[in-house]
Amino acid sequence: MNDHRARMTDVMADIPTFVAVVEAGGFAAASRRLSVTRSAVGKSIARLEERLDTCLFHRTTRTQRLTDDGTAFYEHCLRALDELSAGRAQLESGRRAISGRLRVSLPVLFGRLCAAPILTRLSLDHPKLHLELHFSDQLVDLVDDRFDLVLRMRTPGTGSTLVSRRIALQETILCASPAYLETWGAPNELSDLSAHHAVTYAYRDRIQAWTFRNAAGERTDISPPSRLQFGDLASIANAATEGLGLAWLPTWLVGDRLSTGKLQRVMPQIPPWVSDVYLVWMQSLHLPSRMRAAIDTLVAGVPALMQLHARYDLTASDPAAAQPRLDGLRMAQTPVYEASRETSGP
Repeated sequence: MNDHRARMTDVMADIPTFVAVVEAGGFAAASRRLSVTRSAVGKSIARLEERLDTCLFHRTTRTQRLTDDGTAFYEHCLRALDELSAGRAQLESGRRAISGRLRVSLPVLFGRLCAAPILTRLSLDHPKLHLELHFSDQLVDLVDDRFDLVLRMRTPGTGSTLVSRRIALQETILCASPAYLETWGAPNELSDLSAHHAVTYAYRDRIQAWTFRNAAGERTDISPPSRLQFGDLASIANAATEGLGLAWLPTWLVGDRLSTGKLQRVMPQIPPWVSDVYLVWMQSLHLPSRMRAAIDTLVAGVPALMQLHARYDLTASDPAAAQPRLDGLRMAQTPVYEASRETSGP
């Protein structure tokens, strides 16, 4: 069996040359079509005739004409090539069709507001797509947790098995309720924050620092005094709205509260902190069509949905002057690709 397969493999290697000779009308014409020498064409046909133990061409000094065996073999070759072409077309069609299971890990709040609606629409448009969305702010691993795609709110590390693409930029600002500012006053400089109450984000007993960049572009990390910590951004926004302290929150979460005056931006002279939103997936030579469709859909849709939620004019210090806007966050124009084997987090 193995010897037979080996012989057939040897035969198949010379079939394209044989078909080219028949269709071109001769060895010389076939050599030009295949961009090889006439001698190479002749040797290929000779090998094929030896392996088949038959003569495929009647040869003269000027022409080559198929024998009866050559004609019959040519017809078999055409049918085989047609079958191979049909098989390839079927594979290509399967790769283009958006179907199968797609498991995606999303941060809880950002995922629900800015990503899930986009993926849900993709699922509605493609009934054969089986979509599984998992919401968690815990670290996940694409391999061990069997995720096809992970959306993360932090810059991936470097490695060799994962690919990441930056799809949007997130703006984070400092805000507080009018009641809090009336009672405690508004800080004017970063050094004033030590005299204020803060509502902060805590993950695994670690409090997230507030990051700012001044007009000179210098980065400053501040860990403000805090007696209220939450592992959920919505709870932080609610606490700040109730007047319990200053909060450092993304504009896509608090845009509506800012536009209605429930929250006010603090120290508007300091530019928002801009951070990346990434998609991460396993490196692959052939990306399934469902993966490509999900990536392209999120690349196009996430920034627009973030802009819609962040409809507060960051240049307006007076909440009454704030108007809905659709140009809030800048979409990353150039994809950033990195590789990483590290786990992905919110």
